[in-house]
Amino acid sequence: MDNNRLAQKLLALRKSHQYTQDYVASFLGVVRQTYSHYENGLRTPSYETLYKLAGLYQISVDDLLHLSIELDENEYYDAPVPTQTSRELSNYLDFLNNPNNKKKLQFHSDLEKEILFYFSQLSEEDQKEMIAFAKIKAQKNTSHT
Repeated sequence: MDNNRLAQKLLALRKSHQYTQDYVASFLGVVRQTYSHYENGLRTPSYETLYKLAGLYQISVDDLLHLSIELDENEYYDAPVPTQTSRELSNYLDFLNNPNNKKKLQFHSDLEKEILFYFSQLSEEDQKEMIAFAKIKAQKNTSHT
């Protein structure tokens, strides 16, 4: 990844949306200095941060990394409202990167991690219903084999 081109792209995107570095840093959950390092090419954003940036600017990560979007600096862009998908992705990445979860999840498959993420968001009553459902599905699968 070309840090200088990515840095230029991040700066152009931020300015075209009329965001401050403080705003973008707050959105990403980092200090302004860290975000400033991204724009100056001194640091490379993590994959999680790239996903959050793509969500903020409502572009794909592919477009962000391929640096293929031409911005019209004379056009005003409304600040996007975070979509449900970007909030969900952000919450999922926070769940995976939470130090309390990282060690527990290290030996789970991606599918198991996703199930655990959504399961953790359910009420205790809903969790019990999901367990009962999983038991029924498991028994049904073992009776067919």
